[in-house]
Amino acid sequence: MPSPTFLEERRKAALEVFEREPLPTWRRSGFWTTSLRKLRLDELEPRRYDPVSSLDELNPVVSEALRDEELAGLIVQRGASTVYTQLDPAAAEQGVMVMSLEQAFEEHPDLVERWYMKRLSENEGKFPAASAAFWTGGAFVYVPRDVVVDKPIQVVWLIDEAGTAQYAHTLGIVEDGSKAYIREYNLAPDFEGQALHAGGFELYCRPSSNVKLAHLQDWGSGEVHDISTKRVEIAADAHCGWVPAVLGGHLTKQTLDIVTHERGSDMRQNGLYFTEGNEHLDIFTTDLHEAGDTTGDTVWKGALTGESRASYEGLIEIVFGAQNSHTYLQTHSMLLSPKAKADSIPSLIVKTDNVSASHGGTVGEVDEEQVFYMMTRGLHRLEAVRILVEGYFEEVIQKLEDDRLEEVVRERIAGKLTEAAEQVEDYIAQR
Repeated sequence: MPSPTFLEERRKAALEVFEREPLPTWRRSGFWTTSLRKLRLDELEPRRYDPVSSLDELNPVVSEALRDEELAGLIVQRGASTVYTQLDPAAAEQGVMVMSLEQAFEEHPDLVERWYMKRLSENEGKFPAASAAFWTGGAFVYVPRDVVVDKPIQVVWLIDEAGTAQYAHTLGIVEDGSKAYIREYNLAPDFEGQALHAGGFELYCRPSSNVKLAHLQDWGSGEVHDISTKRVEIAADAHCGWVPAVLGGHLTKQTLDIVTHERGSDMRQNGLYFTEGNEHLDIFTTDLHEAGDTTGDTVWKGALTGESRASYEGLIEIVFGAQNSHTYLQTHSMLLSPKAKADSIPSLIVKTDNVSASHGGTVGEVDEEQVFYMMTRGLHRLEAVRILVEGYFEEVIQKLEDDRLEEVVRERIAGKLTEAAEQVEDYIAQR
């Protein structure tokens, strides 16, 4: 039988790392620094809340994002508390589980302990250690073998008060031959003051499974600091298509990794971001090939307004012995303000032969020739820019294959362009 102290031991080890590690500063290839010197960590605390019987009892940002969609399962965490769970009876009959991670540890310890933090480690830094030591509630998603879940499984992390420290952990397992769509939303209304989301996300796509995964981050205009690690392991002959959309956060430092772990595994990651104001974004992705005969494709697109700063660094790593791996990485950033700054940094580490791996990265502006062409067709200059920016993101948005989420993302992008209209127009006038 599993040790009853398994989780306690993991928390204790994580706490030791958290207490000895200083606040980190991250540097990316000599071009970029992400610092937490303005984060008042001692003033933030986990906030607990009572369960609710309806989403109407929560901040409207949740229902606005979900839009009354039929779901296979739903779990909502507000601050440090799981406040709402729902599981479709048809999914429950198939053995699908959607519950808090705390409940899963109590009711299914053998299963949870086998996978918990298999790909994450408290030794990765102060904030991975913090989330491992302090998380409460948490989210657990399990899809049994040879099950097709035809509706989305939804996880929501909500922060709606300044002064909140939210330590988060999501564990997902999709067993052999199964098919599922998992979405995780990080949401906050506009508020004044600081908050923290320190998160860990791990998903295991077992052999021959087919998994769609989407992340939506929109932390509003408050000083929300998001420091998260998200990692996906893909087993033999399995596929994962992952679309992260980062659309709001005062300071975001995220590590997003996909591991093609066994032969025949395949991944597609298509991400987007839009920064505004004085937002600071630092994203690092890894396409790690641990076995031969694996494939991957990573595409990221971003746009920046205001005085925001965004750094995207993508790494392809192919280990020794992983012959016949094929992968490609491309990253593009579009500047819409003279004061915005962006870096796109693709890189390769290849330790074997007989592979194909390539990358490309650009930082640029709206194509002036395209703007001119659209103006000759009767469009105002600013309207032409808006259409070009929205079209620029469509390649990624359509990868969602999710009408409701596509609508949300398009609305968010259109809203950000409207809010920054004067800045964009001034920028165009200076060119």
